Amino acid sequence: MDALTHKCPNCNGALTFDPDDQKFHCPYCGSIFTVDELSAFEVKQASSRDISTDNTKTITPPTTTDETTSKKENATLDNSLTDMTVADEGAMELYLCPNCGAEIVTDATTAATYCYYCHNPVVLKGRLSGEFLPDKVLPFAIGKEKATADFLNWAQKKFFVPKDFFNKSQVEKLTGVYFPYWQVDAKGSGSLTGNGTSIRVWIVGDIEYTETKQYAISRKGNLIFKELVKNALTKNTPQKMVASVQPFPLEKAVTFQNQYLAGFQAEKRDIEYDSLKDEVTNELADYGEKKLRETVGSYTTFTKTQQDLNLTETKASYLLLPVWLVTYRSSTNDEKVFYYAMNGQTGKVSGVLPISYKKLGLVSAGIFLGLFVLFLLGGYFL
Repeated sequence: MDALTHKCPNCNGALTFDPDDQKFHCPYCGSIFTVDELSAFEVKQASSRDISTDNTKTITPPTTTDETTSKKENATLDNSLTDMTVADEGAMELYLCPNCGAEIVTDATTAATYCYYCHNPVVLKGRLSGEFLPDKVLPFAIGKEKATADFLNWAQKKFFVPKDFFNKSQVEKLTGVYFPYWQVDAKGSGSLTGNGTSIRVWIVGDIEYTETKQYAISRKGNLIFKELVKNALTKNTPQKMVASVQPFPLEKAVTFQNQYLAGFQAEKRDIEYDSLKDEVTNELADYGEKKLRETVGSYTTFTKTQQDLNLTETKASYLLLPVWLVTYRSSTNDEKVFYYAMNGQTGKVSGVLPISYKKLGLVSAGIFLGLFVLFLLGGYFL
């Protein structure tokens, strides 16, 4: 599999995608390119010469030698991702950086990263090709500068959060990551039957009357389901964080081109849609029932007797969604990992925050002392 860095057509510097203007910037000569301009240049460049080198080789799990350990540690590019649970820690691969030739160690699902030595953005083409080629990508719309400012603004308002949660080293961990998802669109027909009860109560003089009517209710209809999003990555630690920053504006997704990954990290899927079919069907059935129930009307009670969903058309698309992610490992004995995530398109944030027990203790002591003084003063004046 090829490891590539998207190069500037003018100076051959490494390009990165800028979410602010949705263009590719060269930090060396200042050139700016659209995705169409960059794609056209790379197609022309590829056709002018034969590139057939294979920079990839599979390796066995790391040995205990100092050299191998050092290489693995040096290739750990971002602590935000190293804390995620890896399904198969032995499935590591080596790539050669196309810029400096240094070795880059990745796990089985990494699709875009940085070279530790020259810091050039690297896209691992083979990870996102063939059957693993995404259908769409939703590009980042929020740049790192704004993401950093929003992270600091959010974290600094949390009084009991330890200061090192948002210090300089933490801010530097803030990483833009494309996570893999399945988008499911479906059509079908549904039916719902049940028993409805309508109760009416009125009073005449001293007598209370109750009228109860029973109804056999049946509802049928055509159902259209759009943009059901399902996780496609088994690294399960950040999933709750990623899910909590949904929804994503999927209508802004574009046809996948790996140029959009330049300057970000990316993961490829390792969950196939076939393994999700039953879960998707059940989820759609529940949603279909909910929509049919909304047409039942204002009965006093409704008891379902039967429900059916027949999917006539299902389309699953593989797409990459943008998330800004930062992790924090607590300094306590349990070394628990906390997460902060931001939707790379909408800016919606979510996080599980650590607590500074020192701050909490000082505040508690201050409150106790204040109450103690008030009680003393109250007793004195009484």
